Amino acid sequence: MKKRLRRTMLYVPGNSPGMIRDAHIYGSDSVMFDLEDSVSPQEKDSARLLVYNALRSLDYGDTELVVRVNDLRSPQGIQDLEAMVRTGKVIIRLPKTECAADVEECEREILRIERESGLPEGSTHMMAAIESAKGVLNAKEIAFASERLIGIAIGAEDYVTDLKTNRSAGGIELLFGRSMVLLAARAAGIDAIDTVYSDINNEEGFREEVRLIKQLGFDGKSIINPRQIGPVHEIYTPSEKEIEKSLRIMEAIEEAHRKGSGVISLNGKMIDKPVVERARCLLERAQAAGALKEDESYGG
Repeated sequence: MKKRLRRTMLYVPGNSPGMIRDAHIYGSDSVMFDLEDSVSPQEKDSARLLVYNALRSLDYGDTELVVRVNDLRSPQGIQDLEAMVRTGKVIIRLPKTECAADVEECEREILRIERESGLPEGSTHMMAAIESAKGVLNAKEIAFASERLIGIAIGAEDYVTDLKTNRSAGGIELLFGRSMVLLAARAAGIDAIDTVYSDINNEEGFREEVRLIKQLGFDGKSIINPRQIGPVHEIYTPSEKEIEKSLRIMEAIEEAHRKGSGVISLNGKMIDKPVVERARCLLERAQAAGALKEDESYGG
């Protein structure tokens, strides 16, 4: 199965007809229609109807579709689920997740709606956004709370407010939270998505943060402007040099297997299992990004 890339998840306000209509044309891996923070209380109902009708009538191609619903403890949360799950097209992103029980409650409601609407049980996937100190400390339990979860994300603004600080250029205050979310995601075998970078005019600062979260191990980043898509994809797409090195590693292990040798070396250096696994993962990402032809064999 071809790897699903989630390098970029573009926020689209649920009350903006033009942005909802055109959301997929910019080339982000995922689009997230937001019914929560970007929509005023007076517009919640109309935004829900707008997104619902768009999902029912528009063709977004292969773009992954996500909807951030309101907190299920709010009057709008269940109404959002009722509408969005019935489209049969979206991943539900649960905001302000603080414990496994939050995920489990959302899962119960989704299952009820699937049964009522005749959708296959388990067909609606979920993401959980972690946005508080409590959520970060419970990241592992959240990540393992449901088989529907395909990823967890960190939301920086609420998180740093909960820490009683603010965001710095270097993001040192986010390091622990990011690390906890990432480790929980990896332990559960799901994706980890980083928070938004709100200064859209500071491209170098944005690129520096993307390079940081890629080095940490995140699968991608939430973004708020189409201009941010290109830099993220550029940084996350393996270079020709990286691809060539990884191909040589896979060729070396295949040669060793043909010879029945347990010793694998390349250019005089020993190659162990973690090196091979990193090479395999890099080639999968390269193929998914179109930087490596699908018919080019690498032992995957």
